[in-house]
Amino acid sequence: MPFLELTLPCTEVQQPRYERALESVGALAVTLADAHADAPDEQAIFEPGVGEQPLWNELVLTALFEGGTSQDLLLYALSAADEGLDWSRAAFREVEDQDWERAWMDQYEPLKFGRRTWIVPWNHDLPEGADAADAAVVRLDPGLAFGSGTHPTTALCLEWLDTLADEGALHGQRVLDFGCGSGILALAALKLGAAQAIGVDNDPQALIATADNAQRNGVDDRLLAYAPDDEPAQTYPVVVANILASALVALADTLTARVAPGGRIAMSGILAGQEDEVIERYAAGFEQLHAQRQEDWMRVTGVRRR
Repeated sequence: MPFLELTLPCTEVQQPRYERALESVGALAVTLADAHADAPDEQAIFEPGVGEQPLWNELVLTALFEGGTSQDLLLYALSAADEGLDWSRAAFREVEDQDWERAWMDQYEPLKFGRRTWIVPWNHDLPEGADAADAAVVRLDPGLAFGSGTHPTTALCLEWLDTLADEGALHGQRVLDFGCGSGILALAALKLGAAQAIGVDNDPQALIATADNAQRNGVDDRLLAYAPDDEPAQTYPVVVANILASALVALADTLTARVAPGGRIAMSGILAGQEDEVIERYAAGFEQLHAQRQEDWMRVTGVRRR
């Protein structure tokens, strides 16, 4: 059965209200694209950076509904959902049946971080020539997870974990992934030799995605995910926190208390220029603080003072 597709131009300011209205009336999927894309292969946003919603000033919003949905009734329901929105420019068309939740995933390819960490979409194999015997492979379903390894903040943390594994600092250890999102960093730590990982996030959807990805990777018995208020208070030899710089500064006491003496921490989600404030805030509890840059983003690492 075909689907009903609605497209609508809108501005960055209007987008959240339009998206909420569409979701409230049963949209199966909502995607965003640049209204003035010059490149023919312009792609919609599926993975915003950590803590951000990078949008263009003028957008084309696309929503997918079940086939057979009445256009008139849908417009009536949308108008009732938010009376302040203008739906007069909405356009409809029927689109052929296919696995729309998965179709866009074809753009994702296996990604390598460090010496042997691989993030591999569920429908891909390792590239030819990759050392499968030595690879630490995390299988992700980008349709269910936000944070697929493509953002520099995630990449910086994955590379750090890969280095720790080469140094033998992950083997048999417990790892805290604070702000776990999809659970990608916790999963990578387990695949690299950690014994147990704890994920913490204040977004219920993140906890669902983490649990789903843990099951997909066969480590659901070793990965537990908690809301911040439910997290057991304990210390860890390895902590990674991929959240915003402002949150890192605000949570300095909490995160410092989570790192065991002599343990290591990696913090990302830090824009270039913000690293000095983070380093200053953590200097009392950590030594060997070091900042590493990738594109416009920074990672700060340190060792807990004994």
